[in-house]
Amino acid sequence: MSRSPMIVRTVPALRRAVDGLRAKKATIALVPTMGALHDGHVSLVRLAKRRATRVVVSIFVNPTQFAPSEDFGSYPRTWKADVARLAAEDVDLIWNPGVKTMYPDGFATRIVPEGPAIVGLEDRFRPHFFGGVATVVGKLFTQVHPDFAIFGEKDFQQLRVVTRMAGDLDLGVKVIGSRTVRERDGLAMSSRNVYLSPEERRIAPVLYRAMKEGAGRLRAGDDLEAAMAGGAELITSAGFALDYFEARHAQTLAPISSVKDGPIRILVAARLGKTRLIDNVGV
Repeated sequence: MSRSPMIVRTVPALRRAVDGLRAKKATIALVPTMGALHDGHVSLVRLAKRRATRVVVSIFVNPTQFAPSEDFGSYPRTWKADVARLAAEDVDLIWNPGVKTMYPDGFATRIVPEGPAIVGLEDRFRPHFFGGVATVVGKLFTQVHPDFAIFGEKDFQQLRVVTRMAGDLDLGVKVIGSRTVRERDGLAMSSRNVYLSPEERRIAPVLYRAMKEGAGRLRAGDDLEAAMAGGAELITSAGFALDYFEARHAQTLAPISSVKDGPIRILVAARLGKTRLIDNVGV
């Protein structure tokens, strides 16, 4: 029978709770989320449970990673369903701070990441994004002091940014990437998928198809530029407005000119109607 997780909303209460979880030399894994939880988030929680004896899930819709034109106000919020999901997974603690707790009056410090944060992918279209992510994740790491932090590979550039930040700032957290969880037709699970109309939902798996075909062509020795052009054509002909469809070095996210340039990741971002989708696959 599942038990209800402890829920805390202030930093002093969080620190008392974490001290309690650390009894008997327990290890702690943190799963940072913005709520609206789906099976992809559940997979992160299950990986966290395999890596640590105690699991903390944060639920905080972080305003600093949204531009004024983006969907902060309308971002799906499903608190009761989220708590029920986490209770079913026997999560130990939910950290659910308010905006004023995370960014009190007078807050004036930001983390400005470089390296994988400025490689011309998401940062080219959302220049505000990784500063907001790095700042809030840096705060979560110093608040919870986890041994492990679990992030999904769907947000692959974010995973690389957070991993680099944790190492560069000696935060003592091992960042672990978890494989993308997909619907049966290949669409990566995302809280924003609820924005898709039925017709858009039918079209959306084309992103995964284009990446898989591109990866197959590269593995078969096809020309890099031709393989990427073919994938981009498939995506745009399906009705997407394409932001990028690129093969990058899987560790640094630096541009590559040949399949011989190291491990490769194909990354894509595209809009379908009002919904922006991102995804990636390894080659």
